[in-house]
Amino acid sequence: MPRPRGKIESICQNPRCRYYHKENGKDIIKSGRYSTGHQRYYCKHCKTYFMETKGTPLYRKRLSEKEIINICKHLVEKNGIRSIERITGHHRDTIGRLLEDMAEHAEKANNYLIRNLDITPYECDEFWTTVKKNRKKLSEMAKMGLERVTRGHTPV
Repeated sequence: MPRPRGKIESICQNPRCRYYHKENGKDIIKSGRYSTGHQRYYCKHCKTYFMETKGTPLYRKRLSEKEIINICKHLVEKNGIRSIERITGHHRDTIGRLLEDMAEHAEKANNYLIRNLDITPYECDEFWTTVKKNRKKLSEMAKMGLERVTRGHTPV
C-alpha cells in the first residue's frame, strides 16, 4: 500500500494550463531540486516543470532568500546601492536587478515585508521611494508595480 501524499502548497505556474493559479483539482508532484536548492515541481495536467519561486522576485536568483532579505533591510535603512555593495559584498548591478524585480512584484513583496519581516507600512513606503530614486530607468512592469503600492493609489 503506497504512503499518502504530502500536502503541496505550490500551484501550477504555466499560463496555458487549465489549473493555472488554481488550488482545486491540481495534480502537482515534487520532482527533485534545482542546482540553486529550490524545489522542482511537475504538473501532471500540462506536463511542465516549474520552480517554487516562479512569479516571485526570487526567481532565477543565485542569492539566497536570507541575502535578499538582508539587502532589503539595508534599503529600508536608506543605505545607497554602493554602500550596500560594500556591506554585503554583492555587485551593484546585482542589487540593481534585484530592485527592478522587487518593483515588478511590488504588491507581493510589500505584503511579504510587512508580514514576515515586521516592517511597518511607513518603512515599506520609504523602501519603495528608495527603489524609485536609485533606479532611474525602470521597466513599464516595474513602474506599474510601484504605482500599485505607493500612497494615494486606489486599486481598480
